[in-house]
Parts: sequence; structure tokens; C-alpha cells
Amino acid sequence: MRHTFTKVIYVASIASALILGACSSTNKREAASLVKIDEQKINVESVWSTSVGKSETFVMRPVVAGDYIYTSAGNGRVSKIDILTGKTVWEVKAPSDLSSGPGSDGTVVVVGTAKGVVYAYDADGQKIWEEKLGSEVLTEPLVMDGFAIIRTIDNRFVALDTKTGKRRWSYARPQTALALRTSFAMVPVAADAFVTGFSGGKIGVIGATTGNVLWETSLAFPKGFSEIERMTDVSARPTLLGRRLCAVAFQGRIGCGDLNSGTFTWGKDFSSFTGTAQSQDFVFAADEKSQVVAYRADDGVEVWRNDTMTWRDLGEPLAVGRVVVMGDKQGYLHFLEQTSGKVIARVRVDSSAVDAAPIVANGLLIVQTRGGSLSAYRPN
Repeated sequence: MRHTFTKVIYVASIASALILGACSSTNKREAASLVKIDEQKINVESVWSTSVGKSETFVMRPVVAGDYIYTSAGNGRVSKIDILTGKTVWEVKAPSDLSSGPGSDGTVVVVGTAKGVVYAYDADGQKIWEEKLGSEVLTEPLVMDGFAIIRTIDNRFVALDTKTGKRRWSYARPQTALALRTSFAMVPVAADAFVTGFSGGKIGVIGATTGNVLWETSLAFPKGFSEIERMTDVSARPTLLGRRLCAVAFQGRIGCGDLNSGTFTWGKDFSSFTGTAQSQDFVFAADEKSQVVAYRADDGVEVWRNDTMTWRDLGEPLAVGRVVVMGDKQGYLHFLEQTSGKVIARVRVDSSAVDAAPIVANGLLIVQTRGGSLSAYRPN
């Protein structure tokens, strides 16, 4: 759901190609052909694969809690999958279609809809409550510390009690003129706080039990004259490595800084709605054209750039071991060497887009495609 934007609270169905075209009408969005891998330095073994339902037009990011994976599908399907075997533990059908991935702490599973209804299920798949919020839910709920934190398309955060569904607090932010109509990820940074991006190029930390903003800072600043040119949103998932926080803004900047203070130590002009990945030494991101860049995490010096996958619509990256992994719109997973940026392995999950980053759990690399394949691999 990363290809549209919202004007105030009214949704306009316009593709990102039109947004990009406003900046460069001569560019052709033809996906680059797959580059031959001279030497496949790692072997990627397929362990299991199962179908969990199509995402339709939404990004459905699976979530791991304990030894299980929880998934959702556009048609309302919610599933609990055993990580090691890929077998379905239970599967239920929500009363209406879903527009967000699930949130779970292992005891409750929470999903949202385009009509602003939130459903909660217990660990056995029994529905325990539902709550109407009145505004579209595109971001997967964050379940922590007894709260299910819901973010709606109109910039509201609502904390619901995981046992009863009752509202415990709410926080509303002012609207910008334009904002991406997409999931604005929420990432836990402590037992009772999470970091998230905002429209207007800002990022901040919010207390999970109170809804208070602990700190807020600007990663990027709007530029240009038209509303589209000035749209800069930190919608992609921020990443953490110790105290180091890295994030990227659409039509803005990429940067890293200190989580505790909210101070960015460096920033570079960049534009992405798919996010960053970190290793000990580097931060990685794919820009709007699907060119992958590695920066030194300490000072932002560019280390390498890979333009062999231009316009393949690369998804959210994951840094693991000595590789960076990201999917594309044709269902391929690409494994790039962290030190050089060279593609050293590739597998195809199915023929549909891989939007969300793969998940590492129990020694497996797990990925969900828009077409509904949930697959596990073991890189060697």
C-alpha cells in the first residue's frame, strides 16, 4: 500500500509512478533484467512453504512471537504457523477484509481493517473483542505491555487493552497537506516505548503506557513549491542496533543517530519508502529507483552503490550475517554481499511482490509475498 498518498483525510488513488513522474517525466520504469551471478557464494535451501492468503493491495508483514508466526490476508484470513515445520496451528476468518498485518505478543493477535475496525484473537484463535476506531488501519498493530497500539490513517494513535479492547489512551497529531497512504511502522525500543516516523520528515519515541511523546526530531525538511514536492514522510520502519537509530524519509534524507537523545549524527539526501537495514559497520537502503546503497553507519560515507536492480521495486531490506536480503516485485529474493554490494545468491519465492523484509527466526529466513506464499529458507 506504498503507492498512494493522502490529502488531509481524503484518499487520492494515485500511483507512485505519477509522483516520480512529476520530478522526472523522462524516466522509464522498466525493470532491469536479472544479472547473472558469477559465483553463488552461499546456498539457500528451501525448508518449507505454505499459503496464507493474498495481501491484495496491502503490505501484510508477518510477526513472530515465541515459536510461531502470525499472518493475515486481505480476505480476512488470520493464521498461526509453526516456525520449524510450516504447519498451520489454526486459521480463522475475520468478519471483514483486512488492511494490516497482525500484531502479537504470543497471547493475543490483533488485526485492522480499511473501515477502522480492530479484531483481537487469543492464542487459540478465538475472537475476544472488536473495537471500531472509524479510520483506516494500514499499520500493523503493536502489542506490548498489555496494550494493542493502533495507528490510523488520520494520524491517530489509540491504545486498547489487550484483554478487553477498552481504550486506555489516544494521541492525535496534526495533518500535513499531503502524506503517503501507507503503513507508518512502529518499532519497540524498550519495554514501554516505541519509535515511529511521521509525515513532514519527523521521527519520535512515544511511551506505550501513556501515549506521551518522549522526544521528537526532524530527519528531513520539506523542499520545493508544490504540495507533492514538499511531501516528505518517514513511513518506513526505523532500525535499531544498540543505541544507534537509523531511518529514511521519502523525498528526504537517510541518517543515523542516538536513540536516547534523538540526535542524528549524520544525514544524506535520499528518498525511500522501504526503509533501512543495519550491520555493525554499515546501513543499507534502496532508493525509489531500487538502487541499493551502503553507507558507513558512523559517519554516512557512501561505501558502495548497486544499480543492477533498477526499477525492480525492491522491498524492505534485512541485514543478516554477511548479506543484505531484499525481495522484488517479481518474487525474487536477492542476497547482496555487505562489503561489496554484489549479488551472491538469488531465489524465487513465487511470481508476486515481496514488500516486507524477511524475518530471521529459529535459524530460518522467513518471507511472505503479496501472492500469499509464506516460505522458509536456510542460507548456508
